[in-house]
Formats: sequence, C-alpha cells, structure tokens
Amino acid sequence: MALHENTIASLYGDMVKWRRHLHKNPELSFMEHETSRMIADLLESWGLEVKRGVAGTGVTALLRGGLPGRSIALRADIDALPIQDEKECEYSSTVPGVMHACGHDAHTSELLAVAKYYSMHREETEGSRLFLFQPGEEVLPGGAVAMIEAGALDEADAVYGIHLWSPTPYGMAVTRSGPFMAAPDEFEIEIVGRGGHAGLPHQCADALLAGAALVTALQTIVSRSVNPLDAAVVSVGRLSAGTANNIIAERCRLSGTIRSFTEEVRAQVRSRLEAIVKHTCELHGTQYTLQFIEGYPPVVNDDKETERFFRVAVPLLGEANAVRCERIMAGEDFSYYLRRKPGCFFFVGAGFEDGSSAPHHHPRFDVDERAMLIAARLLIAVADDSARSDQ
Repeated sequence: MALHENTIASLYGDMVKWRRHLHKNPELSFMEHETSRMIADLLESWGLEVKRGVAGTGVTALLRGGLPGRSIALRADIDALPIQDEKECEYSSTVPGVMHACGHDAHTSELLAVAKYYSMHREETEGSRLFLFQPGEEVLPGGAVAMIEAGALDEADAVYGIHLWSPTPYGMAVTRSGPFMAAPDEFEIEIVGRGGHAGLPHQCADALLAGAALVTALQTIVSRSVNPLDAAVVSVGRLSAGTANNIIAERCRLSGTIRSFTEEVRAQVRSRLEAIVKHTCELHGTQYTLQFIEGYPPVVNDDKETERFFRVAVPLLGEANAVRCERIMAGEDFSYYLRRKPGCFFFVGAGFEDGSSAPHHHPRFDVDERAMLIAARLLIAVADDSARSDQ
C-alpha cells in the first residue's frame, strides 16, 4: 500500500508521550515488567494478536493484513541500563541508578507507532506484520536467542530492526550490506605469581610484571597476526594488582574486549591470545587462568535486503541522507535474527543539530525525538516493500 504520511505524522505526539513515559520509568534487562505490560495493553487495544511473557518479559504481536503477501518481522529492544541519569528535564529518569541511555525507549515507541499505523490500515496491508518487543539486549547472552527459541521468528519471511544513533546527525539513515556491527567478545585473565619483599625480587614471581608485559604483547595480535585487510580490536580495559609500594604483587587481574567482523578472525584472535597469555606467563614464572566471555555474533546484513532498504530510503530521505557507512565496532544481538532470516539492521541519526549530543551509555544521553518519525517511516516503507516481494 502507499505510505500514509498523514497517519504517520499524526502518531508523532503518541511516540513522544510513550518515549518520555518510558524514559522516566526505565527497567533493567529482563526486569521490564511494567514496560512490557504497557506495550501489550496498547497492542491489544488496537486489536493485534498479542503474546505476553515471551523470553520472560518480551512481547510479540501479530497483525494479519487484508491482502496477500509475506510475513514481515520488525523488532525493538526495550531494556534500560544501570546508569544514573544526570539530565535535568521533564522526563529524566525517576529510578535511581537506571536510565534509558541507549535509545531503547525510542525504539519501543517507534515500533508501537508502526503497529498502531498498521491497525489503522489493516485492510490495505499486504501480508502480515510480526512485532517483536525484545527484552535484555544490553546483557549477555541477550534476549534475541530466547525470543527465537520461543518461536518469534517461525512465521517470518524477513526481519528488520532499527537503532537510533546519536553520532549520526538527525535526518540521516545509515547501514551497509554484509558485516555491519562487530562481535563483542570479552576476556578475563588472572595471573598468580609468588609475592614477597620488593627489595628481594629475585625470590619472587612478579604477577604485576607479567600483567604489564601482557598488556603490550596482546597489542601484537592485531598488528602482526591479523590480515591488515581485515579489522579487529584487542583492548585491555582493566589491570589491577598489588597492595603496597614495597610488596611484589602475587596476583594480577586483566580484562578487556575483542571486536571482530568474521568468525574466522574471531577464532584467530582468540587462539593467538591464548598462546600469548600462556607463553608470557611461563616466561615470568607465573600461573594463570583465562576466561572468554563470548558476545553476540557480528551483525551481517543480507545483500538483497540492504539494497531494498536503500531503494525505499532514498526517496524518503534523499540520496545524500541515505548513506552506506563504514563498519561499526559496537555489537548487537539482532545478529541472531539475521542468522535465521534474511533482513537488514540500520541506524537512524538522532544527534542534535547543535552538536550537543552525549554518546550512547552516557549519563546525559538523549535523542532528537524527531528521529522517531523518520525511523517509523523507514520501518513501514521497508516492511511494505518486502511484503509484496517474491524474493
């Protein structure tokens, strides 16, 4: 069906109202009880077939259109973060130590508006729409796997998702085919040496020295072991050791992150890290334990579905504002949906025009709320195009 711009525009006030309510009342991952209740109540009031308690606190809803077509899934994440909101505005978080610092309140509101839109144009809708309100995106192992295991994608022919992105200015939308977002793995290392007097180092096995050597040695993984035409990151984010100036540290702890875009590089980096830790600790006469925390797989967009996105985005936004971007080292569990069904994940610019936007996961994070209107238009346009497709 043709895009009903007047209907979409009329829903902007609802989006702002819902988003600000959620921003004032954030809930942490897998604890989104009131959030999911609000979502389900609204969806039921519009006549959708609603399932509550999916993956714990998730919600799914089905709308059957009046015309033949494919089944298209659209997803929003609903959880907040354990961050104290430092903004001073009418919709600041009222929950101490919890805030929507990544835009999930806006994602939820956008998808609610899209669901309401389709409920208002049900007879013109080709195929069906599956609305997935997913809990727990912010914590491993994420909520996507549980949603899939609960059957959320069983009837879908394609799946699409959106993320408001404050580094990108309002008015733009960006994505790319193939690898788009990285696999965000983590590692934790504990080194155990032999402590003693700092004036008698020859009687000790210095765990801190071994840890310091590891910090620099691990940087050779990307620079010397990974193909320069590939991309990867190995960053040590924390090192802690020692109790006093005159004591050789018996224990040292390191932790960090690994980012990669392919399973081959992911495995290569892990293997090389294991070898470097083993041999560095042996060299310093220390023992160690190494733990990997596997994050989400890379987000890999389907080539055809990405071209579909640009085919509908360019007429809506203009060629200069629908951009094929570089890969992004952040991670997202939308990757699991894309492993099961063809689809595309894309970013919509939500940065303030005066350049004052705080980064994601920052205590003063906020979005240009007008970006929700663009996001809703894009979701509807790509879903409609996909529903009438034979591919």
